[in-house]
Amino acid sequence: MKTVMIVAGESSGELYGSLLARELKRRWPDIRVIGIGGERMEKEGVELIYGISHSFGFIEVFSTIRKIREALKRAKTALIDIRPAICVLIDYPDFNFRLGYYARKRGIKVLYYVSPQVWAWRRGRLKKMKEIADRIAVVLPFEEEIYRREGIEAEFVGHPVMEEILERGNGIRKKREDMQPVIALLPGSRPGELKRHLPIFEHLVELIRSRFGNSNILLPLAPNIDATAFHEELRSLQNKGVSIVNDSIGALSTADMAVIASGTATLQAAFLGVPMVVIYRLSPLTYIIGRIILNVRYISLVNILAGRCIVPELIQGEARPERIAEELDRLYGDEDYRNGMIAGLNSLRASFLGHRPSLRVADMIGEMAGWL
Repeated sequence: MKTVMIVAGESSGELYGSLLARELKRRWPDIRVIGIGGERMEKEGVELIYGISHSFGFIEVFSTIRKIREALKRAKTALIDIRPAICVLIDYPDFNFRLGYYARKRGIKVLYYVSPQVWAWRRGRLKKMKEIADRIAVVLPFEEEIYRREGIEAEFVGHPVMEEILERGNGIRKKREDMQPVIALLPGSRPGELKRHLPIFEHLVELIRSRFGNSNILLPLAPNIDATAFHEELRSLQNKGVSIVNDSIGALSTADMAVIASGTATLQAAFLGVPMVVIYRLSPLTYIIGRIILNVRYISLVNILAGRCIVPELIQGEARPERIAEELDRLYGDEDYRNGMIAGLNSLRASFLGHRPSLRVADMIGEMAGWL
């Protein structure tokens, strides 16, 4: 039986895994797909050997080290007992590098999908990628050349975020009759991000009400987040009239503007043409270390891809409710500024059109396994 393992460690990767699993099942209906992921992957027919409820990354969630060890143990056991033809590792390098080494030592081919951001920090990972991956499917255009210069077989396949948007409505934002401004607040997908950003949003909502009147405020939560851990913060936001939803693309497709924690959600907004303010807060120690080791001028993928500042970035102490509200004021009141940002986002979007990453990655799996 044709068998593939897909391993994703957090919400964005799990989305990519679910889209890939759907395409694999469409291409080879009798294929068996096993892996680590969440509800979306399971709904697409993936047999979960370990389920994620949220990101269990090493950097911030040391309390879950036991779960990480258990997940790695189960994945290694499945590689031995089931021996999939291909092991697809999606991002999440601290976990997937270890699993990739293990797979290749046992003669199982590894396809790395959504590579670590070696261009931003820890370029030493380039050597590690060469050791653990037979092929790499990258989702940002400039990454292909970085790997190829190191003699690593890499290919730009497009971005799954664009793929999902196109599948859900050709990337066209929803029209609405209500002329009240709609503002989307996206706090991030990791527990630490919610812990730092939700309190900012609580005060920001009050400023939005005072400046924009009876606006509609939406706060989408990432899948696999344990909402009960943030019950008090979410209830406070709801009491202020914020609608808590579970669909970021749906929320952004109706939004006039957004405040977004730096991450994949900024690409969702960019591809939908939603003007935004990007924010991010880290623990003081992590911020200091980041200032030392990061090799990038910007933190948001939008600005990194554009090579210039299209959207404002408010980091650490600048990510205050008052400063965020000032940027929203400018977006709402300055038509030239707003239109210029939208034009920049549209230009960025154009470079991702014409690619269907799940289709191409499925082809790569078939080529590596000898099914094509």
